[in-house]
Amino acid sequence: MEERVRIRSFSDLEVFQRSYKASIVVNTQVVPSLPEEERYDLKDQLRRSSKAVPRLIAEGFAKKNQKRAFQKYLEDALCEVNESIVSLNHAKDLYPKSVDVALCEKLIDEYDQIGKMIYRLSEVWTGFSRKSRP
Repeated sequence: MEERVRIRSFSDLEVFQRSYKASIVVNTQVVPSLPEEERYDLKDQLRRSSKAVPRLIAEGFAKKNQKRAFQKYLEDALCEVNESIVSLNHAKDLYPKSVDVALCEKLIDEYDQIGKMIYRLSEVWTGFSRKSRP
């Protein structure tokens, strides 16, 4: 039988942890390798969308007792996931000599999994039981 993990904070959510780690990789390994002419376009967009995913999950968690409000934040996070996937595809397809294509593909797969996790969390969330609080 699988043990259930108590969720006390947004940081206990696996989807938050994975999206945060992915954003760090994007911003330390992909964005810096993009050409300077992408400074105000692809670099900026990828920087913002990748950082937005864990931020929206964290912000939405504050409304965990309001299912619709929490789901709205999760929907917004899913939008940012999709935007990150498109930007990573642009990076690898437009600049294969500048970026690590294999890393971009790995991140695209990771964001795809994160998107599925966000969707599933939105589907199953029924509120945060006061009994589970410390």
